[in-house]
Amino acid sequence: MEVLWEDGDRVFHRQRRRGADGKWNPVLVVLSALEYPTPSSLGRLDHEYGLKDELDSAWAVRPLELVRDGSRTMLVLEDPGSEPLARRLGTAMETGLFLRLAIGIAAALGSVHQRGLVHKDIKPANILVKDKGAEVRLTGFGIASRLSRERQALDPRSGRGNACLHGP
Repeated sequence: MEVLWEDGDRVFHRQRRRGADGKWNPVLVVLSALEYPTPSSLGRLDHEYGLKDELDSAWAVRPLELVRDGSRTMLVLEDPGSEPLARRLGTAMETGLFLRLAIGIAAALGSVHQRGLVHKDIKPANILVKDKGAEVRLTGFGIASRLSRERQALDPRSGRGNACLHGP
């Protein structure tokens, strides 16, 4: 499997797999970046898969399957043909592209919140972009929670999520 990108916690691969219609379709395969995954990292993959019915392909990369193969656990996701925003950072960005990305990210997050979810791990590696920023989809829902559970304050010592990017 070819590594597309890593974000420190997860490794993303692109593969083709035969769908129910017999056609070969591209998918993203997500594995823990650790050789011996912790229960916490496996739990994140399981949790993201558990949200599959609440995520919409218009703004999220939807999980298709959680595969346990011996000692490996893989989360299979739709492949929108995008790349992580993290790959586009570090160089000057044209103003129009920046604005398209900002609008797309805000719209995707708005859709997440309309579904009653809080992502809790927004970072460039979890924002996938395509077509010069016209399409934005979110991934990395491994620690997302339902809005009703968000009454508690963020504990920065928990190491969960990206504290500097959490909303008030």
